[in-house]
Amino acid sequence: MRLPVWPMLLKGVDCCVMTQKAKGVLAIITSAFAFAVMGALVRLCDECGEAVSCFQKGFFRNAIAFVIALCVFLRTSRGIDVSAIKNAKMLLLMRAVFGTLGIFANFYALSVIPIADGQALNKTAPFFTVLFAWFFLKEKPAWRQIVAIMIAFVGMLLVVRPGIDVFSSSDPLARCIALLGGIFAAAAYTTLRKLALLKIDGAFIVLLFSAFSCIASVPLTIMNFTPMNLAQVVIMICLGACAAVGQFGITLAYRFAAPKEIAIFDYTSIIFAAVLGFAFFSQIPDVLSFAGFIVIIVAALRLR
Repeated sequence: MRLPVWPMLLKGVDCCVMTQKAKGVLAIITSAFAFAVMGALVRLCDECGEAVSCFQKGFFRNAIAFVIALCVFLRTSRGIDVSAIKNAKMLLLMRAVFGTLGIFANFYALSVIPIADGQALNKTAPFFTVLFAWFFLKEKPAWRQIVAIMIAFVGMLLVVRPGIDVFSSSDPLARCIALLGGIFAAAAYTTLRKLALLKIDGAFIVLLFSAFSCIASVPLTIMNFTPMNLAQVVIMICLGACAAVGQFGITLAYRFAAPKEIAIFDYTSIIFAAVLGFAFFSQIPDVLSFAGFIVIIVAALRLR
């Protein structure tokens, strides 16, 4: 008799000698790695053929993630708690809307402004997540947690080093949209925490978000469609798979622990991105980047 994979995995995690916080840290680091790989695939796609618009990439990201989420949901779900869904319908909608706006804002900004500037502004998400959880979920962080997040933010700036003119006359709208992308992502992560407290099925959350984002991407994809070769199609499939892993990871992370305890570990995506950039694009981190890595690690250790 075949047993559902998802519950078995969760049961296996529960059997390990791990605290809820440790599980959350593991899940969010897994999510950060998956999203870092996804970012590398976005760049690789354009190097394997004609440049593809950010909207088209977003559509395939969501479409593949939706198929994976649907398979997981059908395989593991024991039925939908309709009453719970009704009580959380506004939160589910907010998660889908904020998450989709975050994707659109990030993809748009990265198509207009330098990638380093876009990353710096988008990676304000962990900071805002802690703030939102504090004000809206009453999960007040300790001073050491606030200090650790601020230290990690400084380390992130050392790595990506945005230009001094981040909000100058050079594409100020795109830069503001990049910052909004981080705020939207933080709002989405905060709703994930609340949905976890309401015991809403994680697979259902990912499924609903992927479906909503996919549908929202259709008009922009049609308007900016570019034919792709076989290599690009394969890359897009892998990109969507990484997006699904990232979404499941972040959903599980805030199910296990509060944002104030684990949001800082989302900054590890910058370290993963640097390693992937060196491995696949010969991008060698400089001294300041390595200093940033050390600062991020030190900040993370403060939360032990």
